[in-house]
Amino acid sequence: MERVLFLLNGAPVVVSDALLGAVALALLLLAVVAFNLRRGARAQTLEGFAAEARQRDMERAMTEIARQNAELTGRLRSVAEFLGSRQTDLARLVSERLDAVGDRVGDGLEASSRTAGAHLARLNERLAVIDAAQTRLTGLTEEVVGLKEILSNKQARGAFGQGRLEAIIRDALPESAFAFQHTLSNRTRPDCVLRLPGDHRLMVVDAKFPLEAFTALKDAASDEARKYAAARVRADVGKHIRDIAERYFLPDEMQDIAMLFVPSESLYADINELFEDVVQKAHRSRIIIVSPSLLVMAVQVMQAIVRDARVREETHIIQAEVRRLVDDIARLRARAAKLDAHFKNAQEDVGQIIASADKIAKCGERIEQMDFAEAPDAAAVVKMKAAE
Repeated sequence: MERVLFLLNGAPVVVSDALLGAVALALLLLAVVAFNLRRGARAQTLEGFAAEARQRDMERAMTEIARQNAELTGRLRSVAEFLGSRQTDLARLVSERLDAVGDRVGDGLEASSRTAGAHLARLNERLAVIDAAQTRLTGLTEEVVGLKEILSNKQARGAFGQGRLEAIIRDALPESAFAFQHTLSNRTRPDCVLRLPGDHRLMVVDAKFPLEAFTALKDAASDEARKYAAARVRADVGKHIRDIAERYFLPDEMQDIAMLFVPSESLYADINELFEDVVQKAHRSRIIIVSPSLLVMAVQVMQAIVRDARVREETHIIQAEVRRLVDDIARLRARAAKLDAHFKNAQEDVGQIIASADKIAKCGERIEQMDFAEAPDAAAVVKMKAAE
């Protein structure tokens, strides 16, 4: 009985089996070695063939490279020659272009110089205008300062308002329609009175206006100061309205309304915007607060009224002139008719003169056509007489 060496998957493996397996493994290894040797020999043979093929390919490649190198050398030589010629042309072209650019730059610099000179001349003119404007602005500043001084003085401010009032009134109305500083029956002297056509009563225009309260209102820096200044404005303007109503509303001498002239549009706008109650109080007192533009409008309306009144007053004169004009037209018509008759008679006389001239012309033509070489026969003489 053989000795069991080991168990393989539950089956016992004896020594003989192990020897057979070793022999089989050795045969297998020999076969593998032989196969590898044969494969290596074939690989060496193939590698030799490949090396020879690579050598041939390399030789062909070197030949092709040499040929291409020759071609490249020829091309480089031709390119060098071409570049040399082109470089010469390029140098010539660059030189020409540089000359042209230099000429253009010179022309441009000259034009720029002329333009800069013209601009400097215009700039000098504008600077002169600016200097003149600055001079006028300085004068205007002095005038504004003077106006401020005028407005800060009550008497000067009253004279300023009176001056604007007189300028507006004098430009629009005739001398008979207004009067300045007219003395009333109660010894008061309003700034201006207006005379309306058809009414002997006068209309007062007062140019005095309290400005200190409005100045304090504009200069107020706090709500309390503005409130105090607004109360002062209402008190001052209200007192002035009462003074106008008490002094100038005289029965059977003055109109039932008066105008309070404010010589500033901005001040008038502030009154209507901030103190509507003062405006309403003035309306209840039959006093109209007017600005320069509203006074101009009112004066233009009065101008139209005065013109209409004058037209009505001169109506009889206009009618007499129209009657004279109608008589002149009638005489002109009669004289035109006589002249037309003279023209007709002259036309008839001219027609007769033209007929006689035609007959004389025809007779002359017949005389010109006669042949004096032979004596005319009796028939021709009779025919000529018949034609005459």
